[in-house]
Amino acid sequence: MTTPPRISCVILCHNYGRYLDRAIASCLDQEPGGYALHEIVVIDDGSTDETEEVCRRYRDRVRIVRRDCQGFGRTLTDAFLLTDGDWVAPLDADDWFHPAKLRICAEAITDGRLFIEHWENVVDADGCLLIADPHPGGNTSTLLVQREAALALLPVTNEIFFHALREAGHGRVLPQPLVHYRVHAHNMTDRRTPGVSQHYRADVCTALAHRLRTMAAEPPAWATATALRRMSHRFHAQAAGHRVEAHVQTGDRHACPHPLAAMLVGTIRSCSPPGPWLRAFASAVTGRPQAPLSNSGAGDTESDRSNTRA
Repeated sequence: MTTPPRISCVILCHNYGRYLDRAIASCLDQEPGGYALHEIVVIDDGSTDETEEVCRRYRDRVRIVRRDCQGFGRTLTDAFLLTDGDWVAPLDADDWFHPAKLRICAEAITDGRLFIEHWENVVDADGCLLIADPHPGGNTSTLLVQREAALALLPVTNEIFFHALREAGHGRVLPQPLVHYRVHAHNMTDRRTPGVSQHYRADVCTALAHRLRTMAAEPPAWATATALRRMSHRFHAQAAGHRVEAHVQTGDRHACPHPLAAMLVGTIRSCSPPGPWLRAFASAVTGRPQAPLSNSGAGDTESDRSNTRA
């Protein structure tokens, strides 16, 4: 008899106490299925609001890790270091899971699969839909990651690091919206100021590219040295694509040739399809952003793909 996968739900919280109750409840209220809810952990990263009070109400059912503020990257890294489930389902405290999240994701776990991603419903600060249709995922709350495989990528600065498992051929994307992704004035990433989010993502992709190149010296079980080097070039291309998008968003198109050249080199070296580079080139020529800013603040995860997909 196959042992059901043990899943650790880890809620990342910094001054999101006003949303935390709903996030915790969404983990506790998961539908039963072919998995074991191994633990629910809240990492309180130095909150100064009502977070501690909310945590006290759940202390008999949830493990609380409270410490001085160390930042998002350290908190996301600790989501994997402080748990011991087979899989980790990270959840930003301002979001909440659909009741079927773990059941549906568990059904997608097969031999060799290390990364599961699903779509999201984008909501506003009050939890009301901002976008009528489901939106592609990729952010923290839309992932289920095999813990042992993820350890090779630590420490991380952003959830994009775990996308390497998908790029290595061990992932699956589910079209079901299994999380409510909340967009509000205090989101960690500024998606409204032209260029800010794209430069941030470029920095993350560059850091990941360097990490993968270093890992090629002693490859983990889930990738060969050749694959890691190819993935490194792919994320360098993705970083350059984000730079192009940032320059277009800020109206600084004369700065596009250098990242366009770097994106082309990375595309060729990674043996990736040319479609993303062609779209970036067209965007630079026309001055029309691929991921135009909007009041909803959504689109960040979709634009993340615009630089890598055919």
